[in-house]
Amino acid sequence: MPQVSVVGKLIEHAETVFRQQGFNGASVADITNAAEVPKGSFYNHFKSKQELAAEIVRRYSRGTDLSMLGAQDLSAPARLRAHFAAQASRTNSTGVEYGCLLMTMASEGPAVGDEVGTVVRRSIAAWIGVLTPVIEEGQRAGEITSQEPAGDLAAFLIDAFEGAGLRGKATRDETAAMRSLDLALKALKP
Repeated sequence: MPQVSVVGKLIEHAETVFRQQGFNGASVADITNAAEVPKGSFYNHFKSKQELAAEIVRRYSRGTDLSMLGAQDLSAPARLRAHFAAQASRTNSTGVEYGCLLMTMASEGPAVGDEVGTVVRRSIAAWIGVLTPVIEEGQRAGEITSQEPAGDLAAFLIDAFEGAGLRGKATRDETAAMRSLDLALKALKP
């Protein structure tokens, strides 16, 4: 069995630490303790906690399952729902009480620093960007209202899902995000 590198351990465990404690609540010592590596080794690989957090957010965003969005045998609303259901499952598998890593970082605002904030904003913009063509397709097919721009509707779905996910985080309700998403999808019908 190959040995995991120090940087691999740091990345692997930092996501859990950031998810559970938030950016501000997590210290470098918390991360190195979770990874079971010497604290000094952290700075051999990352210049700051912000640099590591930015890498974790990029990694999290790249790990988003987009496959359902291309399922041509489903309607656009069904593809959108399947995508968000996979996201809900991903969050629930790591603990609904910790929420979505992307929104955990987003909720800490300027305190996460410019580097992390930029990665969070780009990740959200990219998410809107992959949902928009599916919504446009649904608009052309008459499955989704054309009263609003597709990009705005994509942002609305994310807002509904993640906002309810935040409520679910507080109440430990694993169904909150999907119930809200289902209401939002109903609101998008023409």
